[in-house]
Amino acid sequence: MAHVTIIGTGNMGQAIAGLVAKGGHSVQALAHADADQAVTGDVVVLAVPYGALADVVAQRAEQLAGRIVVDITNPVDFATFDSLVVPADGSATAELAAALPQSRVLKAFNTNFAATLASGAVGDLPTTVLVAGDDAQAKELLIDVVASGGVRAVDAGSLKRARELEAVGFLQLTLAAGEKIAWTAGFAVVS
Repeated sequence: MAHVTIIGTGNMGQAIAGLVAKGGHSVQALAHADADQAVTGDVVVLAVPYGALADVVAQRAEQLAGRIVVDITNPVDFATFDSLVVPADGSATAELAAALPQSRVLKAFNTNFAATLASGAVGDLPTTVLVAGDDAQAKELLIDVVASGGVRAVDAGSLKRARELEAVGFLQLTLAAGEKIAWTAGFAVVS
């Protein structure tokens, strides 16, 4: 079984913790403000807003070295809600990977809403977590953790695919914020 640390105790952090625990894995939940508490998980999920990533790196870079680090952020300009705030050829996850060169960084959960992770469904379809990254073993472990919690997981490709995942996440957020879809809905993957 995996031991997963989740930094961030908001809706997404709680939903991911529930999913991990449902799969029989152990969970350490830390609030972003709990910088004095050591990370113990082999997998560390950063369930914080994009703007908090730099702070997490500044506080915990040494603790994250050698671990699988999962970025769930969507780098949305929340002031205008009409663009991503990373370069067009980059992603929040690429920035995080550059800041944590000794960690195995993955992108996942950013195309899901907390409610769909908790329920395991998007409408009548199963929730699917898309996982991108360059480390095949890290992706396989995260996919196993997600699947054991009763949710589908799909390898979405290399870390470069994080950009497209962030675009999908951004689109889904704008649709929900504009009340065109519910926060209990979202995109589903049919295979």
